[in-house]
Amino acid sequence: MARPSMYPPELRKRAVRMVAEIRGDYPTESAAINAVVAKLGIGSRETLRKWIRQDQIDTGARPGTTTEESAQIKALKKEIAELKRANEILKAASAFFAAELDRPHTRS
Repeated sequence: MARPSMYPPELRKRAVRMVAEIRGDYPTESAAINAVVAKLGIGSRETLRKWIRQDQIDTGARPGTTTEESAQIKALKKEIAELKRANEILKAASAFFAAELDRPHTRS
């Protein structure tokens, strides 16, 4: 299970927006990221870079799996695992009852 983020979604959006707004004031995107990381107290520039890349994917500016698609995939994987467990239980139960039917019955 992934650990919860220590940064709220509002801070993430704000940081991504700030980088977009000040990008023109710096020679590189990396310099703009460094400035925003320092202003907002984000632990790592790589963290902010990942948020920016994910925002670009979510808005369609970059190819990749969107946040919504990732959530859907995660939910579907969980459902598949639950269905596999249920299927195993049903297989075991059907084998048990089939064995019961094959036993000779004695009448009293």
